Amino acid sequence: MTDNLQPGSPDKEPASEEQAAQVTLGNTEQAEAATTPTAPEQRPTLGRLFLENLWAANTFTVTLLSLVLAMVVGAVLMIISDPDVLATYAYITARPSDAINASWTLVSEAYANLFKGSVFDPGAKTLTAALNPISETLTYTAPLVFTGLSVALAFRGGLFNIGAQGQAIMGVILAALAGFLLPLPPVVHLLVAVLAGAIGGAVWGFIPGILKARTGAHEVINTIMLNYIAVYFLTWLIVQQGVQDPNRTDAISRPVDASAQLPRLFDDPLRAHGGILLAVLATWAVAWLLNRSTLGFELRAVGANPDAARTAGISVTRTYVLVMVFAGALAGLGGSQMVLGTTAAALTPLVIAQIGFDGILVALLGRVKPWGVALAALLFGALQAGGNRMQSYSGISLELVTVLQALIVIFIAAPALVKAIFQLRAARAARLQTSLAKGW
Repeated sequence: MTDNLQPGSPDKEPASEEQAAQVTLGNTEQAEAATTPTAPEQRPTLGRLFLENLWAANTFTVTLLSLVLAMVVGAVLMIISDPDVLATYAYITARPSDAINASWTLVSEAYANLFKGSVFDPGAKTLTAALNPISETLTYTAPLVFTGLSVALAFRGGLFNIGAQGQAIMGVILAALAGFLLPLPPVVHLLVAVLAGAIGGAVWGFIPGILKARTGAHEVINTIMLNYIAVYFLTWLIVQQGVQDPNRTDAISRPVDASAQLPRLFDDPLRAHGGILLAVLATWAVAWLLNRSTLGFELRAVGANPDAARTAGISVTRTYVLVMVFAGALAGLGGSQMVLGTTAAALTPLVIAQIGFDGILVALLGRVKPWGVALAALLFGALQAGGNRMQSYSGISLELVTVLQALIVIFIAAPALVKAIFQLRAARAARLQTSLAKGW
């Protein structure tokens, strides 16, 4: 019976001193653990967060990898379109180094010239020649920022503004007319010409806006038709007496007075002008409008759910009209850059180029966010500026640059495709939202 007794029990044999000490020590440790506050979980460091999200499907990673994919596909197209390089693949099994070297030489030289023509030419002998690439990029970027903001602003308001091209044409028309018909002093002349361009685009944006608000007519159809009207109006106007250059027989207007032209940022022959500063200011203004103002909140509410916005007391019809007026004014400012800047000094049938349609791509590439649109316009401006050098020095067709632009937009517009190709993890914000939806 004695062997079965448990030490430390009052009904049984008393515990030894060693056993009692162990029990006391254990109780003390448990009490300390219960009363000691738990240390807060340490936050991950910035470096760790960067590494965790480096290969996640966030906006930056998807955009960067989309550029990589577009350049890879562009490289393949360069190789296929070059008969000399393609001929080396006929005997690739015998001498694979010929095909690899020829392909690498073609692609590396093409992309090197793209960089030298858009950012910096390390082989330039003078400072002017070294700055010329970035000057050309800024020259192409300025109008694209305005037309991209025009499309993005309308999109945030729930409207798809296909009419940025027509609004830009009306902007360039009024800006040019004010530039060579009004005899004004230098600073005032420039301000009036810029304001005239904004008014021309605003009026052309008001028309589809009021039709959408009052009759429900779809803005896509209206803006497309207004694009054609603007194009033919420009073609007709150029050859009218008082507008056409009296010293020319072809379709070209009188040149804009020097007092109405935007000042240059650098000396000749660099073409970058003050329009890029206006573009930065416009980007800031649109960002403030969307994120800080009451009108911006109403605009975003209508764009998200017009029925709920109407129930909350927001005038949907007023918002539609204002959105299209502001969008048209931005596109008109972009158009005015083409004749008040250094791209051209007079009206021609093709003076506006394709900046309105390119603005749609810029807005999509920038994910319809103001500063994203500005960066996307800078990228497109670099591609256009560098594409000219690619064509001159590498013999690459300028149309291939357009293909690169389209590929970039395609990959960015399909993030699921990029995620699948590179096996990206879900972004941290997306994982958090999933966890919240599942109740942790």
